[in-house]
Amino acid sequence: MKVLVFSQYFWPESFRINEVAESLQAVGCEVTVLTGQPNYPHGKTFEGYRASQISQEMHAKGYIIHRVPLIPRGKAKAVGLFFNYLSFVLSSALIGPFVLRGQKFDLIFVCGMSPFTQSVSAIWLGKLKKAKVVVWVQDLWPESLEATGFVKNKTVLSAVAAVVSWIYRHSDLLLVQSKGFISSVQNKAGSTPIKYHPNPGELAFNHTASDTRHASAVSFNNGFNIVFAGNLGTVQALDTVLDAAEQIKEHADINIVLIGSGSLTTWLESEIRRRNLRNVSMPGRFPVEAMPSILGQASALLVSLCRDPIISKTIPSKIQVYLAAGKPIIASLDGEGARVVEESGAGIGCSAGNSTALAHAILKLHALPTNELELMGRKGIEYYQQHFEPAMLARRLREYFSTLLASDPSFTAKDVKF
Repeated sequence: MKVLVFSQYFWPESFRINEVAESLQAVGCEVTVLTGQPNYPHGKTFEGYRASQISQEMHAKGYIIHRVPLIPRGKAKAVGLFFNYLSFVLSSALIGPFVLRGQKFDLIFVCGMSPFTQSVSAIWLGKLKKAKVVVWVQDLWPESLEATGFVKNKTVLSAVAAVVSWIYRHSDLLLVQSKGFISSVQNKAGSTPIKYHPNPGELAFNHTASDTRHASAVSFNNGFNIVFAGNLGTVQALDTVLDAAEQIKEHADINIVLIGSGSLTTWLESEIRRRNLRNVSMPGRFPVEAMPSILGQASALLVSLCRDPIISKTIPSKIQVYLAAGKPIIASLDGEGARVVEESGAGIGCSAGNSTALAHAILKLHALPTNELELMGRKGIEYYQQHFEPAMLARRLREYFSTLLASDPSFTAKDVKF
């Protein structure tokens, strides 16, 4: 089975689609990648690449990556993102057929992160290559634009909804990363079949020997260390985390460690200094390979999202990472993510955006005996193996592809499997 993985973001940028491509290769798919020139998250084209370049390289895992020109996102302002997104749509649609000339594919697999418009180019390529198109929906559009405040104009939101509906109806299969997405996607998808396919965990957690080179760079204090790892942005409700940290300052042995980077990095550093929060530290961003050893030093792991009915439908990818790490989880969120943590028995939760409830949850976990904390960790690993293990999900993904290509009449829009 020849699969073209289609994604604006790809290695050496750090995204889950990198490992999904590797896992597909491992289960027998012949993988090729079409992507842009890497520039995320800093907005500058990576060293060794050029924004205007058409290039090809062989990944160490044995598949070819084709790259088309891409305008860097810059400082991720609205104008910069618009041209960044538009450039990939145009490059992949106009130059993509040239770089892929003479190659045949059974299926085009679209990683449906921002920009959602990239799927238009994938559908165009699918027509040219006579290949099925599968879109893996990672965000709800236009709902997520409205929820984050990125777009408020109702006319623009309606236009986006129309484009999304066109994409869904012209795809051959839609995969959704959260059960909470299904009703919204169904309303726009027409007769296109929909399947629930969650984001897998990270392959680094499948290996007993992890990369320990960066573990010593994180200065954990002798105490109860709560680690938040990932994007430091507005959706993650980090103001709530700081407010909770302020409420538990008198508990000198409790420390909150924010690992990662994002649009709020500078603001967070400023707020920590202004509030004199000595119980909060920001050691920086580290590669995926280092995370097992870093998270392994934590006493508990924290996931938080802002309070919004649309945001509550998503499952943050860090939940899979946390479950695999085998540490108790504190979940300051609503909806699907909270359901996973509660269902797994791997931690305790509280409502999103409620700093007092988060402070109480931290103190409750802190007060538990070691054996109960260890039990939560073991339950997390068990749940991860059953629901998010990468090889298992890669096999399931290949089965979806095979069934679609075989045109199984049972594979219909009504056949939404959980």
